[in-house]
Amino acid sequence: MARKNLFASITATLGDDVDRGAVPASEARASYTRRGASRSMIQSLDELAETSMRVLDGEAVISVDPNDLDGSFVADRIGDDDEAYEGLREAIRVSGQSTPILVRPHPTDDGRYMIVFGHRRARAARELGLKVRAVVKPLADIEHVIAQGQENTARADLTFIEKAVFANKLQRSGMSRDVLKSALTVDDSLLSRMLSVAEVVPDSVLDGLGAAKGVGRDRWEELKKLVLNPAVAERAREAVQEEGFLACQTDEARFLFLLSALKNSGASNRRVKQKPAATAWTPADQSVRVLATPKANGMLMEFGNPKGKAFGHWLSSNLEDLFEQYSRSIEKQQTGD
Repeated sequence: MARKNLFASITATLGDDVDRGAVPASEARASYTRRGASRSMIQSLDELAETSMRVLDGEAVISVDPNDLDGSFVADRIGDDDEAYEGLREAIRVSGQSTPILVRPHPTDDGRYMIVFGHRRARAARELGLKVRAVVKPLADIEHVIAQGQENTARADLTFIEKAVFANKLQRSGMSRDVLKSALTVDDSLLSRMLSVAEVVPDSVLDGLGAAKGVGRDRWEELKKLVLNPAVAERAREAVQEEGFLACQTDEARFLFLLSALKNSGASNRRVKQKPAATAWTPADQSVRVLATPKANGMLMEFGNPKGKAFGHWLSSNLEDLFEQYSRSIEKQQTGD
């Protein structure tokens, strides 16, 4: 609080008139700020006071050249809403940037910054030839994705599928489920549904549907169930390339076109024997990922993540002991012991 008082004496002239009752406070300030140089001075002082308070809180607001900014290492949007973006850019052109973006010092490139959130504000400033107001915080990757996800969740700005794809990207980058839940502010059940949709729906179909504004979780679940059928998944890849799909004017219309195409296709009505689903296993520290895929006459096991290869070699060298353990367990089941 002491620092705020440093600026009190500078605007004392304004306060004197108010204290004497000569004019109401609002009129006194309005009159004062109408005087050319005085107006500029008080605005500069207000900005300086705001910055000093943020520095005390560890949040320095600085002006950054947009060309010194790089995007987040994990994208959270699918495409962009052109109309909404144009509105944002026009607002910044007319009134300036009201809310700072959050950046971190670039982890590998000295002198540059990585955007945590505020990509569209940064883009608008770049196009308008303006500096970007930014809060700078040193953040680790995990802190970065949590801040990025929570900021978008708080604004209710991302659609269901954007959150699902974001979660899937984080998981593929090695982030734990606890980090994913914190970033998206969701529970285990909803996170599992998000990941299931993002993993099952083909990438080309996700790209074709885009952010899918107005399309909620239930309809994405419906699409996921349909494309579990390999023949229907192939039909979906074809449908998003058709003229009728591309001619749709809204995200919701494209989604409904696709659902209709899949439900009316012969592939969705034929009974296709489903292949057993692949299963994945990872330990708590996410250091190994084992993907087990059933085949017609056996099973294929793939080992990924940093320790996957070493773990696979260890299993190979211990197969005899492991098989003996397996055989003993089968005997116990058969004898009821």
